[in-house]
Amino acid sequence: MDVFELTRALVDIDSVTPNEEQVGLFLFGYLSRLAERTGGQVEHIEVEPHRYNVLAYWDAPVVTLSTHMDTVPPFFPSREDDEFIWGRGACDTKGIIASMIFAVEALLGAGERRVALLFVVGEERNSAGALAAAHDRRGSRYLINGEPTESKLALGSKGVLRYEIIASGRMAHSAYPHLGESAIEKLLDALDRLRRIPLPDDPVLGESTLNIGTMQGGRAPNVIPDHAQAEVFIRLVDDGSSTRASVVDAVAGLAEAREVLCIPAVRLGALPGLDTSVVAFATDIPAFNGSWGKPFLFGPGSIHVAHTAEERVSKRELTAAIQTYQELARQLVTQ
Repeated sequence: MDVFELTRALVDIDSVTPNEEQVGLFLFGYLSRLAERTGGQVEHIEVEPHRYNVLAYWDAPVVTLSTHMDTVPPFFPSREDDEFIWGRGACDTKGIIASMIFAVEALLGAGERRVALLFVVGEERNSAGALAAAHDRRGSRYLINGEPTESKLALGSKGVLRYEIIASGRMAHSAYPHLGESAIEKLLDALDRLRRIPLPDDPVLGESTLNIGTMQGGRAPNVIPDHAQAEVFIRLVDDGSSTRASVVDAVAGLAEAREVLCIPAVRLGALPGLDTSVVAFATDIPAFNGSWGKPFLFGPGSIHVAHTAEERVSKRELTAAIQTYQELARQLVTQ
């Protein structure tokens, strides 16, 4: 296979979280054949039943190239034209997996064996694979994490703070609203307060942002609602401590703020000779917690088409990424 064929083969395996087993088996087999030719070792490391990370390494790794195997729904298969490979996971992140594998194969051919490949499950939901890997250190000093950064080295990525905002009321006939207590009105007032809280900004990462993603509640148009709920997603530029306090204060007396997830923003390594950027999306890097070394973030493709029906990755970028991953690994190994 060339890098385009491998990308399409990976895209054509449905691996919507948490169904990564088949793509994991495919990668384990592919990397086992590579390891057999080059004297490496491959492991599948169980995270949960039928879900496991795949690790390939040669000599004691100094640099680990890593990304995730899972995708968001819905699954749809690959296609290609002269410029792009299309399909679920094309840029997020199955094209990246293919580029990393070909980069490591080229490094091995040039005599550099202090590298590893680590492909994990669960990034799109809760970073289960990276959290498991954080407890299984292998001595790697640098982690090159792959996400679609438009082939630029990201200097930082925003964090995530997610809440469920839950309001309770009392049912009544809508002809006599004074006998009830509207949970929806409480929720709307709480969300209005939330939209007004000051959010931190950062000279590198930019502004924090708040999105009210879902709302639900009520029983019928002629019933005063006794329950209402919304999901709120905040992109952090810091550790989130001040924003968490602001959220709780804003909804006090109206609703409960139930924290679901908090991932702090991270600052990332830079290297000479590469264009740089800052990304607003979160990654597995905080879940690794430094256990696989100092993190760097780079990958072909654009996050703006990831998670969409138009997901695709440029063939030109895929090919160029093979060389860039080699250059990154060589620079880091020499450090």
